Formats: sequence, structure tokens, C-alpha cells
Amino acid sequence: MWAEDDLGPGAPPCLESYIEPAEGKVYRMYHGTSREAAQKIKVSGFRQSSKGMLGPGVYLSRDLEKASRYPLELHESQRVVLRVRVNVGRVKKIDRQNHPMQKTWHDHGYDTAWCPPNCGMVSSGLEEDCVWDPRRITVIDEIRPNKQGAHGACRERYY
Repeated sequence: MWAEDDLGPGAPPCLESYIEPAEGKVYRMYHGTSREAAQKIKVSGFRQSSKGMLGPGVYLSRDLEKASRYPLELHESQRVVLRVRVNVGRVKKIDRQNHPMQKTWHDHGYDTAWCPPNCGMVSSGLEEDCVWDPRRITVIDEIRPNKQGAHGACRERYY
């Protein structure tokens, strides 16, 4: 199980995954990775992936449970989730397979592509974001599996 503690006042909001991110806002998101990769990211920053369902970018989610599943091939004990602050910039909603801008959203002036939950883009049915420029992402800290069985994600609600 994965648990998130309260970051207190001044923390970026944790926007519920079904709510479309507002242009130019800063939100809390999560990136699941290996412990080794997390250390490299903390030192050198994120790097854009060369491919993916939304094309190049850094893949994140506002859903802690989703992020905690990655990398899929690693046992949970070898994973960490980086909690990050993201300035989403201009956001394009990609809500179906074969969307005309599925992989070209950045060419049209967008900074982030957002797949809402249960839109048919992600097999898990969970929300996903792809941020073109890694400089829009700042690591806050990391979350490791909680052996006490606690769970959660967004404690506060921002509507």
C-alpha cells in the first residue's frame, strides 16, 4: 500500500483526477519509478521519454495508486513514487484513441496532454498526464510503500 502525508499549507493542490487541469496552474502529481532512477532524477532532473501513447514527454499521474504501479516489471519493494510540482501550462485533453492530436499536441502549442479517467486511452482506466518540458516539473519528495497498510492520495479537495 502507498500512503501520502499532508504537505501542509503552501503545498501545490492535489486536483482530483477527473477534473480537467486549468491552464497555467501548478498541481501536485506523481511519477512511479525505480529507486535507482529516482536518485538520478533528483540529481539531474527529469528527461523526456522518446515515445509513449502521447508521444515524447514526461509521463505523470495525479493518481498516487496509478503511479505506484510503475515500473510494471519491478516488485513493489524496488519502486518509489516521486511527488512533484508541475506547472501544466497550456493543456490539451486527449480523450479517445486516435485523437487527431494524440501525439502532436505539443506541435499545436500545448505544454501538457491530459487523458481523463475512463476515456479509453489507458487500459487501467486511470488518469494520465504527459508534460513536454521536464523543466516544468520540480521534485517535492519521494513516497515509498507503507507496510502499515495505509493508503490514500489527495486528502484535500480542490474544485
